Amino acid sequence: MPTSTAFVPTDRSTRYIKQLVSHMGHKAAAEIAGDGRGTITLSRGACVLTPSGDHLEMIATAVDDEALATVQDVVTRHLLRFATQEELKVEWTAPAAGDALQIVDPVAGDYLLTHSTPADDLLNELVVRTREATGDASGMQISSDEGALLTMLVRMVGARNAVEVGVFTGYSSICIARGLPEDGRLLACDVSDEWTSIAREYWERAGVADRIELKIGPAIETLRALPSEPYIDIAFIDADKVNYPAYYEAIVQRLRPGGLVVLDNVFLGGRVFDPAFQEEHHRAVRGLNDLIVADDRVDSVMLPVRDGVTLARRR
Repeated sequence: MPTSTAFVPTDRSTRYIKQLVSHMGHKAAAEIAGDGRGTITLSRGACVLTPSGDHLEMIATAVDDEALATVQDVVTRHLLRFATQEELKVEWTAPAAGDALQIVDPVAGDYLLTHSTPADDLLNELVVRTREATGDASGMQISSDEGALLTMLVRMVGARNAVEVGVFTGYSSICIARGLPEDGRLLACDVSDEWTSIAREYWERAGVADRIELKIGPAIETLRALPSEPYIDIAFIDADKVNYPAYYEAIVQRLRPGGLVVLDNVFLGGRVFDPAFQEEHHRAVRGLNDLIVADDRVDSVMLPVRDGVTLARRR
């Protein structure tokens, strides 16, 4: 399902959105959200309009390129018709599928990395070791800025009991364990003896091995066998995406009030934005993203950190 965007310079974005929604509402489904965002849904596509102080942002999506061109044309023609006091310039970007979207511009990504607390020599060595040992799979390792975020969140929550689903070679485990007090505990769940053997080595070298209990086996079985009372302070989910909904539910049930669950890869490389991607893991993460925002047990925020990170805090 292709997507295209347009940024239209104007200081009348709110007014135009109201006019478009009001007019198009006679021909299509159109509504304005509480934050002023307008949505116009046509038979084969839709357009989301977001107001800003100096421009109007428009995002068009459709079932194919032909339908996308129709959405663009309909919205553009009506917008220009309402612009009687200024000459608007509407330029749409080329159509792009979800997996072609650039979530974080490389320039911004590099700036973020260089302006976050840097990884120490041990973590940098682990990155190299992971790349050498796992090849293409090394992409599963979190970045240093996300690691710094995990350590900070553990400390901010005041966590003593932590859970991790998906260990890989142990980078995130070290970041979590470093945020725990000396008597804190991290339950780390994974299915690979091979990759976690690297993790064990680096946990020892990082001086946090005594805080980490590794459970090898299906994580959902490990989670469901935990005490049912709410005692988990923080959890990090970064494992097989098909089982994300099951992991989330098992953890939220055991999350204490004020506790936090952190989910990685909630964008799936932009594929969650595009309904054309319908493999099982796409549907699972897309469905969970929708579930979390409607879950009255938590307050949540989705962050554009790397491949998308969701924070859900138990009420």
